[in-house]
Amino acid sequence: MEKNLVLLLLLTPFVGFLFNVFFGKKAGKTISGAIGTLTVVVSFIASVYFFIQINQTKQPIQVSLFDWIEVSNFKLKFGFLLDQLSILWLLFVTGIGSLIHLYSISYMHDDENMHKFFAYLNLFIFFMITLVIGSNLLIMFIGWEGVGLCSYLLIGFWYKNQSYNDAAKKAFIMNRIGDLGYLIGIFIIGGLFSTLDFMELKEAILGGTQNGNVFWLGAATLCLFIGATGKSAQLPLYTWLPDAMAGPTPVSALIHAATMVTAGIFMITRMNFLFDSTPQILNIIAIIGAVTALVAASIGLVQNDIKKVLAYSTVSQLGLMFLAIGLGAYNIAVFHVITHAFFKACLFLGSGSVIHAMHGEQDMRNMGSLKKFMPITFATMLIATLAISGIPPFSGFFSKDEILMTAYHNNIPLWILASVASIMTAFYMFRLMYLTFFKSFRGTQEQKYHLHESPSLITIPLIVLGILSLVGGLISLPGNSWLNHYLEPIFNNASHAEHAFGNTEYILMAIAVAGGLIGIGLAYAKYIKQNSVPAQDSEITGFSKVLYNKYYVDEFYTFIIIKPLNSLSNFFRTTVEPAASNLVFGFGKVANGLSMQGKKLQTGSVGLYLFAFVIGVCALLIYLFIAQ
Repeated sequence: MEKNLVLLLLLTPFVGFLFNVFFGKKAGKTISGAIGTLTVVVSFIASVYFFIQINQTKQPIQVSLFDWIEVSNFKLKFGFLLDQLSILWLLFVTGIGSLIHLYSISYMHDDENMHKFFAYLNLFIFFMITLVIGSNLLIMFIGWEGVGLCSYLLIGFWYKNQSYNDAAKKAFIMNRIGDLGYLIGIFIIGGLFSTLDFMELKEAILGGTQNGNVFWLGAATLCLFIGATGKSAQLPLYTWLPDAMAGPTPVSALIHAATMVTAGIFMITRMNFLFDSTPQILNIIAIIGAVTALVAASIGLVQNDIKKVLAYSTVSQLGLMFLAIGLGAYNIAVFHVITHAFFKACLFLGSGSVIHAMHGEQDMRNMGSLKKFMPITFATMLIATLAISGIPPFSGFFSKDEILMTAYHNNIPLWILASVASIMTAFYMFRLMYLTFFKSFRGTQEQKYHLHESPSLITIPLIVLGILSLVGGLISLPGNSWLNHYLEPIFNNASHAEHAFGNTEYILMAIAVAGGLIGIGLAYAKYIKQNSVPAQDSEITGFSKVLYNKYYVDEFYTFIIIKPLNSLSNFFRTTVEPAASNLVFGFGKVANGLSMQGKKLQTGSVGLYLFAFVIGVCALLIYLFIAQ
């Protein structure tokens, strides 16, 4: 029964993929979208069933399909593991995935390749489920690579635009760099423990096996973290995510905000028992997370593309999650993953609603006054913006406040970095809201004439996500956290315990809220009171230009990596390859010359052939009987 339900959970989206590949175009856009959406809904229902079961039994569900690899003392089964952690991920992957599929039916309806789009979305859900429920690192790696492939396909979905193709290739290549680290980490762990199964690894590490091998454990966790920096867009492998906004907006909401980019968080959280044994690597994770949060937030201050603002916001929020992980607070990181999935999916889908109404316009300098034309989009995005800004009682307040509180108690410099990033977040998110929805409309008259609220298939997911952004924090209230209690079987470190609330904690909470309000107030003063509109690209000067050009990190990578590699490859093409070709062809010419001389021996004279035969026999006889 359980085995069949797990396979139903996993394979139903794959059935949707196959349907859209082979029959989607003939079936029509409505049926193609409906089938694609229903397959994900079925997976969501199965996830809810397993959530109820595990919540009652408190026992994980393990399903083994067959013996997969057996080499010497290394054995691995192909199976799945459903426990408290994987079920949480399944719920928002399939739940938010269902809403985004529903949204896409309307958003992508005018696209001639809508069936292909839904095929890719279904394939992504299949691989994401594989990543989440795999019982070992190797099955997780299958899902890990699969979602990377789907990300590439969906970023470059509008492939006739070359810049979109370049963005897809950039995402694919940068993720492969991280994935190499992940793969090396798998090899090291397999060599140390002769298994990659999560339950067996946990038992071995908690039992003290290989704890003396600190160097290789550290190397393994560092390599796994490198993989996470690629998939979850952390320094230095973060630059692909903002460019990934080239894909359709539902892709940005599903893959590059709510699900795939949290795969690195999931992997480290799944392997928490291993990372707990290497505190020096956790320190590195915390530092990189805090710095990434600050750097990405500062870049978001001056971006004018509505989706680029949200992209840098995503990188920044992922940095806060890694900060929590680096401080050993895995449960808090999971909490922020969940609330972030709610409000960031809402924000991305809301931006898609705006872009839909503006007929493809993404520059906020050409928007304004949209709240009276799009009241539902405005209201839901306002809720999500208040949530990401950390304003109570919205969901983001509870999760972000927990991260800041943990940082203060463990590392005050990192708390300062995270707090500054949070203030910046409130500023640039309300900058987005004020430029998009307030003051006068700055677009063309034709755009203004066609402004309207989006269809119900777009607004219904927005309303659901807006409600979740409002109430999502209730799953982990301060001092009474359902989530922490639910995740207790996953974590074994005492540092995961809840904070005891005293004067210090309330002061920290007040500081965090005040910081958010300061950011909102600064944005209000600049864009409402002063009615300021960002300058055109050519007019940006000073440090704003540095921020607008993203600290010139892409240019730096081009200078130190791409140009040298291009020069090296050009050297091989123009110098080494011709020389090697001459060498190869030289051997051919020598062989041809020898054959030309050799064929002269083929005279057709039988007497000559007999003479050569006798000479050969004589030589053999001399060698065998006389020379010996």
